[in-house]
Amino acid sequence: MLLKDFISGSVSDLEALYGPDEAKSIVLMLCEALLGTRSYTHIIEPGYEIAAGKRASLDAAMQRLKEGEPLQYVLGYAHFSGFMFRVDPSVLIPRPETELLCRMSGEALDMKRRRLDAFGRKDVKVLDLCTGSGCIAWTLALSCPGCRVMGVDISEGALRTADGQDFGGEIKRTGALKPVFIREDVLALAEDGPLPDAVAGWGGFDILVSNPPYVRDSERAMMRRNVCDFEPGLALFVPDEDPLKFYRSIAVWAKLALVDGGAGFVEINEAFGEQTAALFRGAGFRNVGAVKDFCGKNRFVRFTK
Repeated sequence: MLLKDFISGSVSDLEALYGPDEAKSIVLMLCEALLGTRSYTHIIEPGYEIAAGKRASLDAAMQRLKEGEPLQYVLGYAHFSGFMFRVDPSVLIPRPETELLCRMSGEALDMKRRRLDAFGRKDVKVLDLCTGSGCIAWTLALSCPGCRVMGVDISEGALRTADGQDFGGEIKRTGALKPVFIREDVLALAEDGPLPDAVAGWGGFDILVSNPPYVRDSERAMMRRNVCDFEPGLALFVPDEDPLKFYRSIAVWAKLALVDGGAGFVEINEAFGEQTAALFRGAGFRNVGAVKDFCGKNRFVRFTK
């Protein structure tokens, strides 16, 4: 079968789900991953034949895509912040917006490390709540070699995925420390603590970062099937009657876990920018402010203890 014919037919199969442009992008990425072709191969080589031995894997992948399964799950990986992360249905697929969260917290982490280096302390520590695939924890650990990062999640499947990310080469090359991942319910921490022993044993943290569930149940109807039917609802949705439940708990964690002067960064629902910021102000944090994403929407809140 000619590559150009496979692409044309496959794009048609996915158009109803994604629209023509995104469908074409998905098919081209699939071909690149499974065939080693480029996005223009079918144009500059119109006679390019797909090897018979490759058809079975292509057809199997296309069947999964036609059923709505995200390409990242089909391939088993997603690109994020310049790294390639293993992903599966136990974890959310990392989004580009969350790269901004890593960038903000990473800049604060670097400044904190420089400041502490001047006083002879080098063990800068990061706490990542609702870590999921570990994309934030790993990105910060690899981008700031020597810092210690702990990821927390309630999902055992997510923790297996996070802990199983394969960055041995980067660790050997840069001297970065592998993040530590522990199972805890972020919502279960009492106002007066205590912190879980594994967390308390690290002493105070310099940076707290979190991308918790924040999509309201009523927003499900506006979301695509490839998200609602395949990505873990545990990591996505919160009840309409209590959309800020995770942020109240994160504020408790931040008060107990951050050192004085430590900084926090959270991803939020754009509909609750001011409310989320007000929650952290009310909890006694300083320098609280909403930060916009690529599209000018309130997407993050930052604060200082």
